[in-house]
Amino acid sequence: MRPPPVKIACLHTAESNIAVYEDAARKLGLPAGALHHHVRADLLFAAEQAGVLTPDIKAETVSVLQHLALDADVVVLNCSTLGPAALLAADTSEVPIVRADGMLAENAVKAGAKVVVLCTTETTIAPTTRLFEEAAKTTGADIDVRLIDGAWALFRAGEQNAYLARIAEAAKAAYRQGAKTVVFAQASMTEAATLLGEEYAQPMSGPALALKAAMTAVAAS
Repeated sequence: MRPPPVKIACLHTAESNIAVYEDAARKLGLPAGALHHHVRADLLFAAEQAGVLTPDIKAETVSVLQHLALDADVVVLNCSTLGPAALLAADTSEVPIVRADGMLAENAVKAGAKVVVLCTTETTIAPTTRLFEEAAKTTGADIDVRLIDGAWALFRAGEQNAYLARIAEAAKAAYRQGAKTVVFAQASMTEAATLLGEEYAQPMSGPALALKAAMTAVAAS
């Protein structure tokens, strides 16, 4: 008898990240229909306007995550700006809640040495820095979180090719400056890895790591 299908609920703040996650799911061999997407772009917009993840925005994010958890085997929060809400939601959730950038940080610091974390939104700088520096305590990795100037304006303007090209150039620069590991802090950055060429190592990005963690969490629950 086949086991029941796994339902992974994904909370996004950009519609375009659905395709990024579906592509990661296919590459991991997850069955079609395993991912169930929920988009709340307004939460990120609100944080951008406030310049920070406010208590009200965090509380609303927690509420959304808890609601998704009622009808899923595991929930993935795919937004580095909203990331801190995952821990609060997990405290009262009966199913695992995976923080995508948390899995990214955990894996990025394993090799130690210099880790350059690239971001495109200002609101993600503070939570990402805290997250990666905390993870680095276990390995002594040297964390350098960088904002790619002007990239997010390109994304908001729908200039996807220019957005990805700017990210790729920032990644190349990081490698040339001695980074052992380069990290794309946001899922929207993932496809920029295809622009680097074979002379550079592939940067780490969150979708595949988050989905692997989600499946592991389901198996363990």
